[in-house]
Amino acid sequence: MTRVAGIDIPDRKRVEIALRYVHGVGPTLSRRILAKVGVSPEVKVKDLTEDELNRIREMVDKEHVVEGDLRREVGLNIRRLVEIGCYRGVRHRRGLPVRGQRTRTNARTKRGARKTVAGRRRTVAKK
Repeated sequence: MTRVAGIDIPDRKRVEIALRYVHGVGPTLSRRILAKVGVSPEVKVKDLTEDELNRIREMVDKEHVVEGDLRREVGLNIRRLVEIGCYRGVRHRRGLPVRGQRTRTNARTKRGARKTVAGRRRTVAKK
């Protein structure tokens, strides 16, 4: 396994895909890094030369916020929102969707498993 930004990336995958194992590197950034370094996205990681790997490592480490630094930055941003008590911070604190999604139905991932409440069933109108 090859290490980039402290993460083992798989040797048998294409470089473009393998770089996505690093937190903060997605499809677009992966292609951009490879274009700047001058490496074909089609090449497998095991076929890269040591020089190409070093150029990729340098680019990821020096020019982009990834892994621990990115996680810390996101965590601090969320903590700031919670501390100032803004709407988004309150939603984070309560564990509810932050970006305006509906919660009457759906939002099961954020709200957890269903909790059955007595008396919530619809009543059928009698004639």
